[in-house]
Amino acid sequence: MKRGYATGEARRERILAVALLEFAEHGYRGASLARIAERVELSQAGLLHHFRSKDRLLVAVLDYRDELDQRRFGPGRDGGADALRALADVVDHNARVPGLVQLFSVISGEAVTPGHPGHEWARRRYRRLRADVAAALRAGVERGEFRSGLDAEAHADRLIAMMDGLQTQWLIDPDQVDMAAVFRGYVDDLIAALRPA
Repeated sequence: MKRGYATGEARRERILAVALLEFAEHGYRGASLARIAERVELSQAGLLHHFRSKDRLLVAVLDYRDELDQRRFGPGRDGGADALRALADVVDHNARVPGLVQLFSVISGEAVTPGHPGHEWARRRYRRLRADVAAALRAGVERGEFRSGLDAEAHADRLIAMMDGLQTQWLIDPDQVDMAAVFRGYVDDLIAALRPA
Protein backbone atom coordinates (compact mmCIF):
# COMPACT_ATOMS: atom_id res chain seq x y z
CA MET A 1 0.00 0.00 0.00
CA LYS A 2 2.77 2.44 0.98
CA ARG A 3 4.71 1.68 -2.18
CA GLY A 4 1.67 2.36 -4.38
CA TYR A 5 1.05 5.62 -2.52
CA ALA A 6 4.68 6.66 -2.95
CA THR A 7 4.54 5.84 -6.65
CA GLY A 8 1.32 7.83 -7.01
CA GLU A 9 2.83 10.80 -5.17
CA ALA A 10 5.97 10.65 -7.32
CA ARG A 11 3.85 10.59 -10.48
CA ARG A 12 1.74 13.48 -9.21
CA GLU A 13 4.86 15.54 -8.45
CA ARG A 14 6.26 14.77 -11.92
CA ILE A 15 2.99 15.89 -13.52
CA LEU A 16 3.11 19.13 -11.52
CA ALA A 17 6.75 19.78 -12.45
CA VAL A 18 6.05 19.23 -16.15
CA ALA A 19 2.80 21.22 -16.04
CA LEU A 20 4.64 24.07 -14.32
CA LEU A 21 7.07 24.22 -17.24
CA GLU A 22 4.24 23.96 -19.76
CA PHE A 23 2.25 26.79 -18.16
CA ALA A 24 5.41 28.89 -17.84
CA GLU A 25 6.33 28.37 -21.50
CA HIS A 26 2.86 28.72 -23.03
CA GLY A 27 0.67 30.46 -20.43
CA TYR A 28 -2.62 29.08 -19.16
CA ARG A 29 -4.51 29.46 -22.44
CA GLY A 30 -1.68 28.10 -24.59
CA ALA A 31 -0.83 25.17 -22.33
CA SER A 32 -1.89 21.80 -23.67
CA LEU A 33 -3.08 18.91 -21.53
CA ALA A 34 -2.14 16.59 -24.39
CA ARG A 35 1.44 17.91 -24.39
CA ILE A 36 1.70 17.60 -20.60
CA ALA A 37 0.36 14.03 -20.74
CA GLU A 38 2.84 13.14 -23.49
CA ARG A 39 5.78 14.60 -21.55
CA VAL A 40 4.91 12.53 -18.46
CA GLU A 41 4.20 9.43 -20.55
CA LEU A 42 0.49 9.23 -19.73
CA SER A 43 -2.61 9.33 -21.85
CA GLN A 44 -4.71 12.46 -21.54
CA ALA A 45 -7.31 10.33 -19.70
CA GLY A 46 -4.55 9.17 -17.33
CA LEU A 47 -3.59 12.78 -16.67
CA LEU A 48 -7.23 13.68 -16.00
CA HIS A 49 -7.40 10.81 -13.51
CA HIS A 50 -4.95 12.77 -11.33
CA PHE A 51 -6.35 16.25 -12.09
CA ARG A 52 -9.94 16.33 -13.31
CA SER A 53 -9.58 19.48 -15.42
CA LYS A 54 -7.09 22.01 -16.71
CA ASP A 55 -8.42 24.47 -14.12
CA ARG A 56 -7.68 22.08 -11.25
CA LEU A 57 -4.25 21.32 -12.67
CA LEU A 58 -3.49 25.05 -12.84
CA VAL A 59 -4.42 25.59 -9.19
CA ALA A 60 -2.35 22.54 -8.17
CA VAL A 61 0.61 23.90 -10.17
CA LEU A 62 0.32 27.29 -8.48
CA ASP A 63 0.25 25.61 -5.05
CA TYR A 64 3.22 23.47 -6.11
CA ARG A 65 5.19 26.57 -7.14
CA ASP A 66 4.56 28.12 -3.73
CA GLU A 67 5.55 24.85 -2.04
CA LEU A 68 8.85 24.82 -3.96
CA ASP A 69 9.58 28.38 -2.83
CA GLN A 70 8.73 27.37 0.74
CA ARG A 71 11.10 24.39 0.56
CA ARG A 72 13.83 26.53 -0.98
CA PHE A 73 13.54 29.61 1.23
CA GLY A 74 11.36 28.80 4.24
CA PRO A 75 13.37 26.51 6.53
CA GLY A 76 15.56 28.13 9.17
CA ARG A 77 13.99 31.57 8.88
CA ASP A 78 12.35 32.25 12.23
CA GLY A 79 11.19 35.77 11.54
CA GLY A 80 12.67 39.21 11.86
CA ALA A 81 15.37 40.42 9.50
CA ASP A 82 16.21 36.88 8.34
CA ALA A 83 12.65 36.38 7.10
CA LEU A 84 12.72 39.66 5.19
CA ARG A 85 16.04 38.68 3.62
CA ALA A 86 14.43 35.36 2.63
CA LEU A 87 11.86 37.37 0.64
CA ALA A 88 14.75 39.08 -1.14
CA ASP A 89 16.20 35.62 -1.88
CA VAL A 90 12.87 34.63 -3.47
CA VAL A 91 13.01 37.73 -5.69
CA ASP A 92 16.63 36.89 -6.63
CA HIS A 93 15.49 33.41 -7.63
CA ASN A 94 12.50 34.76 -9.56
CA ALA A 95 14.81 36.96 -11.64
CA ARG A 96 16.29 33.72 -13.03
CA VAL A 97 12.91 32.18 -13.98
CA PRO A 98 11.06 34.85 -15.98
CA GLY A 99 8.58 32.36 -17.46
CA LEU A 100 7.33 31.39 -14.00
CA VAL A 101 7.11 35.02 -12.92
CA GLN A 102 5.16 35.84 -16.06
CA LEU A 103 2.79 32.93 -15.41
CA PHE A 104 2.25 34.10 -11.83
CA SER A 105 1.66 37.70 -12.95
CA VAL A 106 -0.79 36.73 -15.69
CA ILE A 107 -2.73 34.33 -13.47
CA SER A 108 -2.82 36.86 -10.62
CA GLY A 109 -4.11 39.53 -12.99
CA GLU A 110 -6.76 37.24 -14.44
CA ALA A 111 -7.68 35.96 -10.97
CA VAL A 112 -9.22 39.27 -9.92
CA THR A 113 -12.34 37.98 -11.69
CA PRO A 114 -14.36 35.89 -9.19
CA GLY A 115 -15.16 33.14 -11.72
CA HIS A 116 -11.52 32.55 -12.70
CA PRO A 117 -10.08 29.15 -11.65
CA GLY A 118 -7.22 30.89 -9.86
CA HIS A 119 -9.37 33.38 -7.92
CA GLU A 120 -9.64 31.44 -4.67
CA TRP A 121 -6.00 30.35 -4.93
CA ALA A 122 -4.90 33.99 -5.25
CA ARG A 123 -7.09 35.08 -2.33
CA ARG A 124 -5.73 32.27 -0.10
CA ARG A 125 -2.16 32.95 -1.19
CA TYR A 126 -2.28 36.68 -0.45
CA ARG A 127 -3.96 36.12 2.90
CA ARG A 128 -1.33 33.53 3.84
CA LEU A 129 1.54 35.67 2.58
CA ARG A 130 0.33 38.78 4.45
CA ALA A 131 -0.14 36.75 7.63
CA ASP A 132 3.31 35.12 7.30
CA VAL A 133 5.12 38.41 6.67
CA ALA A 134 3.27 40.15 9.51
CA ALA A 135 4.12 37.25 11.85
CA ALA A 136 7.79 37.51 10.83
CA LEU A 137 7.77 41.21 11.64
CA ARG A 138 6.13 40.60 15.02
CA ALA A 139 8.74 37.90 15.75
CA GLY A 140 11.41 40.53 15.06
CA VAL A 141 9.73 42.83 17.60
CA GLU A 142 9.61 40.05 20.21
CA ARG A 143 13.32 39.35 19.76
CA GLY A 144 14.18 43.04 20.02
CA GLU A 145 15.38 43.30 16.39
CA PHE A 146 12.58 45.69 15.46
CA ARG A 147 11.03 48.55 17.42
CA SER A 148 7.83 47.92 19.30
CA GLY A 149 4.59 49.44 18.10
CA LEU A 150 5.20 48.88 14.39
CA ASP A 151 2.14 48.10 12.26
CA ALA A 152 3.11 44.61 11.06
CA GLU A 153 0.10 44.22 8.74
CA ALA A 154 0.71 47.56 6.99
CA HIS A 155 4.40 46.76 6.49
CA ALA A 156 3.45 43.31 5.15
CA ASP A 157 1.05 44.88 2.64
CA ARG A 158 3.75 47.32 1.47
CA LEU A 159 6.37 44.57 1.10
CA ILE A 160 4.05 42.44 -0.99
CA ALA A 161 2.99 45.42 -3.10
CA MET A 162 6.65 46.24 -3.72
CA MET A 163 7.39 42.65 -4.77
CA ASP A 164 4.46 42.45 -7.16
CA GLY A 165 4.92 45.94 -8.57
CA LEU A 166 8.60 45.35 -9.27
CA GLN A 167 7.78 42.04 -10.94
CA THR A 168 5.40 43.78 -13.32
CA GLN A 169 7.90 46.53 -14.15
CA TRP A 170 10.67 43.97 -14.64
CA LEU A 171 8.56 41.77 -16.91
CA ILE A 172 7.67 44.78 -19.07
CA ASP A 173 11.15 46.33 -19.18
CA PRO A 174 13.80 43.92 -17.84
CA ASP A 175 16.72 45.93 -19.21
CA GLN A 176 15.72 48.97 -17.14
CA VAL A 177 14.51 47.38 -13.90
CA ASP A 178 16.83 45.31 -11.72
CA MET A 179 14.05 43.71 -9.71
CA ALA A 180 16.33 41.75 -7.38
CA ALA A 181 18.64 44.67 -6.55
CA VAL A 182 15.83 47.16 -6.02
CA PHE A 183 13.89 44.80 -3.76
CA ARG A 184 16.97 43.85 -1.73
CA GLY A 185 17.72 47.56 -1.27
CA TYR A 186 14.13 48.12 -0.13
CA VAL A 187 14.40 45.26 2.38
CA ASP A 188 17.74 46.57 3.71
CA ASP A 189 16.25 50.06 4.11
CA LEU A 190 13.19 48.65 5.86
CA ILE A 191 15.28 46.58 8.27
CA ALA A 192 17.32 49.69 9.14
CA ALA A 193 14.16 51.80 9.58
CA LEU A 194 12.56 49.22 11.88
CA ARG A 195 15.54 48.87 14.22
CA PRO A 196 14.94 50.14 17.75
CA ALA A 197 16.06 53.73 18.26
